[in-house]
Amino acid sequence: MSTTTRNTEGRLMTGFLNAVEKAGNKLPEPALIFFYFLLVVMAMSAVLSTIDFDVINPVTNEAVKINNLLSAEALTVTISSMVTTFTSFAPLGIVLVAMLGVGVAESSGFINTGLKKMLRVTPKKLLTPMIIFVAMFSHVAADAGYVLVIPLGAIIFMSAGRHPLAGIAAAFAGVSGGFAANMVPTGNDALLQGFTQTAAQLLDNTYTVNTLCNLFFGIGSTVMITLVGWWVTERIVEPRVSKLKIDGDYQHNEDMSNYSVQESRGFKVAGLVMVLGLAGLAALAWPETSLLRGSDGSLTSYGAPIMKSIVPLIFLIFIIPGIVYGFVAGTFSSGKDVINAMNESMSKMGSYMVMAFFCAMFIKAFGDSNIGTLIALAGADVLKTMALPGEATIIGMILLTAVVNILIGSASAKWALLSPIMVPMLMAVGISPELTQAAFRIGDSTTNIITPLMVFFPLVVVYCQRYVKSTGVGTLVSMMVPYSVIFFICWSIFLLVWWAVGLPLGVNAPYTYPIS
Repeated sequence: MSTTTRNTEGRLMTGFLNAVEKAGNKLPEPALIFFYFLLVVMAMSAVLSTIDFDVINPVTNEAVKINNLLSAEALTVTISSMVTTFTSFAPLGIVLVAMLGVGVAESSGFINTGLKKMLRVTPKKLLTPMIIFVAMFSHVAADAGYVLVIPLGAIIFMSAGRHPLAGIAAAFAGVSGGFAANMVPTGNDALLQGFTQTAAQLLDNTYTVNTLCNLFFGIGSTVMITLVGWWVTERIVEPRVSKLKIDGDYQHNEDMSNYSVQESRGFKVAGLVMVLGLAGLAALAWPETSLLRGSDGSLTSYGAPIMKSIVPLIFLIFIIPGIVYGFVAGTFSSGKDVINAMNESMSKMGSYMVMAFFCAMFIKAFGDSNIGTLIALAGADVLKTMALPGEATIIGMILLTAVVNILIGSASAKWALLSPIMVPMLMAVGISPELTQAAFRIGDSTTNIITPLMVFFPLVVVYCQRYVKSTGVGTLVSMMVPYSVIFFICWSIFLLVWWAVGLPLGVNAPYTYPIS
């Protein structure tokens, strides 16, 4: 390839990225987006309430009627119920409770030491898949992957005689590109389930979604993304970045992968406590007469106490070992330190809580107005007329999410906007909310690593600049595009194959929704 061609491609890439960044920077804060949408919904409801539609709701067998949210009665209800609308917003309590426990485990150092241990015992030939796997596992602690695993990837690759940017790319691909894949439940499962169930109930108010509805597919995806990411790193990305000269101001003697004897002892004791706790939970749940089982004797039914306790269990599974680790390793000296860790965890959730307030108001207004039901059923009629196979519809859902993700990075903000329309629309053509959520999660993951608007993207650029000074946004995007494209293709095919074979998506997760 000639120098002129490379320069032309570089200018095109830079121009494209600048356009994306400029467009994205013009978007208001997520909280304001929901506020503006709230105003739009209220105004539209006033106009559409004067029109009679012939769209029939298959659940009620009645024509859909739009309710005017600007009427005196509706405004009174909106204002008087504002507090309960916010406090009853399903994802709010779920996320806050889960993050209290994970925050303590992260602040104490329990999670960080665990990640370091996993990476240190890995043979050099398996460094790439292990870094990608550990990066995906780090999703249990919100930002641990970005602040620990990505810089660790560079250090570990360099110590093995490989280019540090390849280590950063592999770790970034796992942390962000593989965001929907994990071996264990995380707070994100509970967060998305809350939105999915609320959206499904716009069409069917009796429908419930299990928090673990995508668990098995997530476990399978972890294996697939690890293998695909391994291939992309060593066959495409590493040969390319190896040509970049290492000239950064990195520290030769830094070793973020190291841990002290006391930290190691703390992890062993805390790990034992975690294992004993899980064993105790299994022992309690095993008997057929267990109080953790549902009235039908099942552990996985929606009404089973253990299913209703998933988030509290995540809280306990992380906070207890986190506390034990903190006191044994010396990062905690009193109960005050534990409370401070919780305070720190909650302080990071301030922006989420503000967004959640306006999001809750928007979703309630959207549901009360019946606009979402009208759009979903009208869209479903269009889909029925097109007679597309379910597989094509799901691929379209993944593609739509991937495109939207370039401008709206937050998974919760994106799903809050898309779910009230897409979930009931796809339900109306026989596709279950659980399958729609799985498709959303794929699209949400695959383009995280190529958008400069993702909140941690600038941080990853800085990590790269420590080794290659000339690294810019275009460098990182070009490095991650192969992952993004190949993840999109392979993950989409993987979902279709998973579906065709009939493997379970998760707990109580059907592929279809019965339509009349």
